[in-house]
Amino acid sequence: MNKVTVIALFCIVTTVSTGWAQTASDAAAQGGSTDAIVQMRMHIAAANKVYDRKVAAAKKVFDEKKAAAAKERDAAIAAARSGTTQ
Repeated sequence: MNKVTVIALFCIVTTVSTGWAQTASDAAAQGGSTDAIVQMRMHIAAANKVYDRKVAAAKKVFDEKKAAAAKERDAAIAAARSGTTQ
């Protein structure tokens, strides 16, 4: 009988604590957390997003310039192969 009671209490406690944890995570996801560590991690995540956007923009510019240089190189190679140098 004691085992059944202990198991029942354990199930109730885990269910209640899971519901409480989900409520706390919902508040943190909305930015309403007052915990310093949570706020720090949110700031770090925001900084990483800005960095990723800047890197993506730089990669796009790099790829465009690389494609233009490759096109110019290919034209020069084609001209050299055909014997018409400019």
